[in-house]
Amino acid sequence: MRPRSLTSLVALAAVPALLLTGCVDNSTPSSGSTSNAPAVKKNTSLADQVPASVKSAGTLSIGMDDTYPPNEYKDDNGNPTGWEVDLANAVAGKLGLKATFNVAKFDNIIPSITGGKDDLGMSSFTDTTEREKQVDFVNYYSAGILWASKKGRTINPDAACGLKVAVQATTYEDTDEVPAKSKACIAKGKPAVQAVRYDTQDEATNAVILGKVDALSADSPVTLYAISKTQGKLQAAGKTFDEAPYGIPVQKGSKLAPVLQKALQALIDDGTYKKILDKWGVADGAVTSAQMNAASKG
Repeated sequence: MRPRSLTSLVALAAVPALLLTGCVDNSTPSSGSTSNAPAVKKNTSLADQVPASVKSAGTLSIGMDDTYPPNEYKDDNGNPTGWEVDLANAVAGKLGLKATFNVAKFDNIIPSITGGKDDLGMSSFTDTTEREKQVDFVNYYSAGILWASKKGRTINPDAACGLKVAVQATTYEDTDEVPAKSKACIAKGKPAVQAVRYDTQDEATNAVILGKVDALSADSPVTLYAISKTQGKLQAAGKTFDEAPYGIPVQKGSKLAPVLQKALQALIDDGTYKKILDKWGVADGAVTSAQMNAASKG
């Protein structure tokens, strides 16, 4: 999972050049926009609890790396879209604010939050105890890890010694999951698992399709989306494992965090949250309560 955890892949049948090369790209049909997101009514009581500096600005400044469909990616006009974009807009609307998305590389988002540039991040961050040393998290989803391989090739993530595995740089798969598997292999006297890092998830996906690597590892909704958009070129390798919470990172000790938690819980309670997840086909990871810093709570 990402300490964020695919860029939209256009229907490949409509792109002959991509079919020839096996590549995918970041474009997406207009149907992937947020125009049909559920309407959200402002909660005046919660809006009154928003910190003055944020309330006066009238916006939530949100750091996002829009290269991870279906969670967050670009629409045809280059604007952020995806289920996390819908959810961020809903949280902002519940607080009487407007969401503004500051697109950045994933590993620059937390520094932007701790430095005060962004109010929060919404980019499939996996809540980990290590990250909680830097920021607080408002938890909103449970995702697992799912590997994918080229169609017809059997890959077992539990027997991966000596394999090359594509990961998006700085994701949980890159920093924790694949290195742990590699360490275990070395301890048994077997070849290491080589993590091959890519800046974007679509590059990692293409690497599998083109045979540059043996498999990819990504968050479960991301991998399933990649498989669905590559016209049978990819298949799931094993089952989803190591489920962990996604979290919205905010400054440590921020007064905004508990307000975001309440706004998210309100969206869960009134059904908006479920409607958003259902719209994007990712409801399997839905949570029933908004927590904070779930990783440290076990």
